[in-house]
Amino acid sequence: MTPYVADPVYLNGRFLPLAEAGISPLDRGFLYGDGVYELVPVYSRRPFRLAEHLTRLQATLDGIRLANPLDVAGWTAVVERLIAEAPWADQSIYLQVTRGADNKRDHAFPPASVPPTAFAFSSPLVTTPADIRAVGVAAITVADDRWAHCNLKVISLLANILARQQAVDAGCAEALLIRDGYLKEGAASNIFVVKDGVLLAPPKTSFMLPGITYDVVLELAACHGQPLKIGEIHENELRAADEVWMTSSTKEVLAITTLDGAPVGNGTPGPVGERMWQWYQDFKNTVMRKG
Repeated sequence: MTPYVADPVYLNGRFLPLAEAGISPLDRGFLYGDGVYELVPVYSRRPFRLAEHLTRLQATLDGIRLANPLDVAGWTAVVERLIAEAPWADQSIYLQVTRGADNKRDHAFPPASVPPTAFAFSSPLVTTPADIRAVGVAAITVADDRWAHCNLKVISLLANILARQQAVDAGCAEALLIRDGYLKEGAASNIFVVKDGVLLAPPKTSFMLPGITYDVVLELAACHGQPLKIGEIHENELRAADEVWMTSSTKEVLAITTLDGAPVGNGTPGPVGERMWQWYQDFKNTVMRKG
């Protein structure tokens, strides 16, 4: 066990200490990044929208033609045991499936007799500290040079990693990805824009990962009568926005108040984002924590 990973972890049908878990160096996840993953937030030991996360996991597996090693009941049992044995009430459950380990390195799929590698573990769910949320964070824009299947939650994340590190090197929290002049998402988050009181959301396409938190934000906007427009957001609209937010299960709703060194709006978290953050907290306490 480490401060970030609880014992036991799950690996290929067994629950065991992290220190005892190991895979072959010929595993295709290690050699090629040939696999998928999923992150399930847990509040007060209750997994949030587990069915939706497992549906997204299955969609990504289907997208790369990889058999699911467990059915819904099997994954649910794994998640429930990891939650029960971890020391934290709020957690993040990581699930990963790779195409397994053949006896050689070959780009083509291994024989069907090679089983997938299934791995899962629990980490603490850490959200943004109040002092950072109160002032917002800085971000940069970068060219989106990822592949054309960004809607699949695959472990081949090198392009995202390089974009995120570019942001870190610039002293920023996130990199916003621009493709052909349009905003797609963040390196590790979804992005929303507010202009003249209207919430603007990029559409779900093959160039954006469909985030579960993204869906929650849209649902909360509809529930509370927040004006909303889903459509492509041009880079010029992004730069002229009154508010820009990043959203994820750990960032929740976090204002981006500086973009490429220039203030967003008046350079402070805006009123629409503040209302959405409060709606999100209310939803978390009344729904997410209640199961």
